[in-house]
Amino acid sequence: MATSVAWQPQEQGFNEICRLLEQQISPSSTADKSQIWQQLQQYSQFPDFNNYLAFILARAEGKSVEIRQAAGLLLKNNLRTAYKSMSPSNQQYIKSELLPCLGAADRHIRSTVGTIVSVVVQLGGIAGWLELLQALVTCLDSNDINHMEGAMDALSKICEDIPQVLDSDVPGLAECPINIFLPRLLQFFQSPHTSLRKLSLGSVNQFIMLMPSALFVSMDQYLQGLFLLSNDPSAEVRKLVCAAFNLLIEVRPSFLEPHLRNLFEYMLQVNKDTDDDVALEACEFWHSYFEAQLPHENLKEFLPRLVPVLLSNMIYADDDESLVEAEEDESLPDRDQDLKPRFHSSRLHGSENPEDDDDDIVNVWNLRKCSAAALDVLSNVFGDEILPTLMPVIQAKLSASGDEAWKDREAAVLALGAIAEGCIKGLYPHLSEIVAFLIPLLDDKFPLIRSISCWTLSRFSKFIVQDIGHQNGREQFEKVLMGLLKRILDTNKRVQEAACSAFATLEEEAAEELAPRLEIILQHLMMAFGKYQRRNLRIVYDAIGTLADAVGFELNQPVYLDILMPPLIAKWQQLPNSDKDLFPLLECFTSIAQALGAGFTQFAQPVFQRCINIIQTQQLAKVDSVAAGAQYDKEFVVCCLDLLSGLAEGLGSGIESLVAQSNLRDMLLQCCMDDASDVRQSAFALLGDLARVCPVHLQARLSDFLDIAAKQLNTPKLKETVSVANNACWAIGELAVKARQEISPIVMTVVLCLVPILKHSEELNKSLIENSAITLGRLAWVCPELVSPHMEHFMQPWCIALSMIRDDTEKEDAFRGLCAMVKANPSGALSSLVFMCRAIASWHVRITLHLILLSVIFFGSFWLS
Repeated sequence: MATSVAWQPQEQGFNEICRLLEQQISPSSTADKSQIWQQLQQYSQFPDFNNYLAFILARAEGKSVEIRQAAGLLLKNNLRTAYKSMSPSNQQYIKSELLPCLGAADRHIRSTVGTIVSVVVQLGGIAGWLELLQALVTCLDSNDINHMEGAMDALSKICEDIPQVLDSDVPGLAECPINIFLPRLLQFFQSPHTSLRKLSLGSVNQFIMLMPSALFVSMDQYLQGLFLLSNDPSAEVRKLVCAAFNLLIEVRPSFLEPHLRNLFEYMLQVNKDTDDDVALEACEFWHSYFEAQLPHENLKEFLPRLVPVLLSNMIYADDDESLVEAEEDESLPDRDQDLKPRFHSSRLHGSENPEDDDDDIVNVWNLRKCSAAALDVLSNVFGDEILPTLMPVIQAKLSASGDEAWKDREAAVLALGAIAEGCIKGLYPHLSEIVAFLIPLLDDKFPLIRSISCWTLSRFSKFIVQDIGHQNGREQFEKVLMGLLKRILDTNKRVQEAACSAFATLEEEAAEELAPRLEIILQHLMMAFGKYQRRNLRIVYDAIGTLADAVGFELNQPVYLDILMPPLIAKWQQLPNSDKDLFPLLECFTSIAQALGAGFTQFAQPVFQRCINIIQTQQLAKVDSVAAGAQYDKEFVVCCLDLLSGLAEGLGSGIESLVAQSNLRDMLLQCCMDDASDVRQSAFALLGDLARVCPVHLQARLSDFLDIAAKQLNTPKLKETVSVANNACWAIGELAVKARQEISPIVMTVVLCLVPILKHSEELNKSLIENSAITLGRLAWVCPELVSPHMEHFMQPWCIALSMIRDDTEKEDAFRGLCAMVKANPSGALSSLVFMCRAIASWHVRITLHLILLSVIFFGSFWLS
């Protein structure tokens, strides 16, 4: 396979590659596909192998389209890794073979060529292939549909993958490529060919976010084109029209403001489109409109027409996959594909904990869910104003009798849940009636009505709990509690999932109010634990963990632990260290350990040791999976680190003997240096927790921990790893309080990192700002002689941050640092006295500290005089 100036394929090589490709794609071939793939990869080492692929794609007309297309797809993949290292002559040969194929007679060949063209432009740029631009223009301006469609397909892929290159100056061109192509794209909006209308509109839409000047000045023509296509016979085109309006309302709403009335009318119409994908795209518009901060009043007169459309679209479609899934009995084992990917949220210290996933029980985003979300948004914007329109429709659907009307009844219950928060002022006087109506629906014959009733009750749970103070409210709460517990033991998987999730929401709201019913709650949850399949078992773990968080130390009674712990420990012992079903169990144990406190001591040793073993195995697997006997998965490390944090928080100093007998310190140091940010995030959280309860066991590597933690604050990628920086910052503060003067070598390094964070607080999250302010104060408290000479450089932003922090012991430490600094360097505070006073005024707790702070003000006033 030698390369020459005028490259030509050798017949033997050509035939061999075609034979391999044919065997690779043939479903009836008995050849080993992996061996064929290896052979093709070996051939890839020859410099002109990709030339053969280009030749087969472009010229092997005696071969099947499938073989030619397979050659093209392999060429595309090869170019991604090899293009820049190829000789210029081979690059040129491939490009020269691609251009004539833009107008190939077979659309599969044209499409494959378009994909390769986009890859070449990504790798080599427009400037390296000016002939392409001329070829595209020639094809677009021809009257041959194959040439026009082939060029448009290639151009659309470039617009999708790398639109910015078309809006850049190119050496050798008098103007940007977008100026050349945009007029042609807009002209194609009027093409009689559906494919050209679709590809041209999709291409222009790719530039809305970039908004190049060419599109900006052509906006009137673009909008006219959109209105022209608004009732296009092609559903794909209508969907793209809706997508364009959604992007425009988000990026440049001013362009659409003169047309809002017509736009509302159009979106109302398309919300009822017979094609669900079009209707879904239109439904997204309502959320986009409110996100754009446009006047709400504009939409008010359309509500009487919009609300019924949304409610109508909330009815299950006949082909909704949920209808099939809803029939699954609990006895049917879950398949691996039934298990949704789970993502553990690493431990975060501060005021901004990660939010839970959306509490809607529908997992796939579709027209039904989007319509419910739109109704939720409308209720939060307009509140009770939508009730006169909505409630008669809901009541009519709820009163519909007969099995054939169950979907209408289900949609009405979904609507009630969607407006539960936004319209609560108008609904609250009728809450008891609503709850009384929903509770019997928990026993409905249709599983999806039972499941949606669970969800809707959970949406009202905050208000149900608020009424516990009076007799009727207490009875109502008990009925909801028992109703959900009964449904947790439903035989239908979908209902089990909804009931368990709804109960977890109720737990969060009710908290200690659950204590009197703990025994019966635990009995139901552990019965579910014994019968659920793998997917729903994860939700039971979550409900148990949420219960532990809600009732706290109330759980630490033998009668409760005898119900709760034996099944969990049995499962813990049953699962091997490599089983991902351990993840939710580890999270569950974390909550239990924190709730039980010292009460978890009896279970702590085996749990602690297993976490150590798992982390050790994973750290070995990272470098040698064979020796470890397991594949590396960082989530095992993260979950185990977080459980160890839970143990430290729950056991307090009681964890000291476990730490002393382990190699946790050195292992933790390695985790703090891990290349995965979520591992580092959890590692620094554990470092701070250990600093609180057993700092003596960190002593030998204290300087190493401090150095590594400080580096997390001084990185150009701070915004990308802000949660790591947050926990590292907090850990430094905890170490400072315990180690005192021993941290002095690192103090100024950390201060120099914290000051820029405080000065740019508007660009970073609240939790990092709070922890930075607290840690700076703690450093000033233990080493005032080092920090105070520099205080005038950070006093104002620091005091502003302190004034925003809730009162607690960490804030108290920070104020002690303020006192120590002012005492050491009174003149350094003079220019920031007003800010200091505001910070002090934010403290509302301890009188002793308040008096100290008042003396600081007096001291500052003395210097002012």
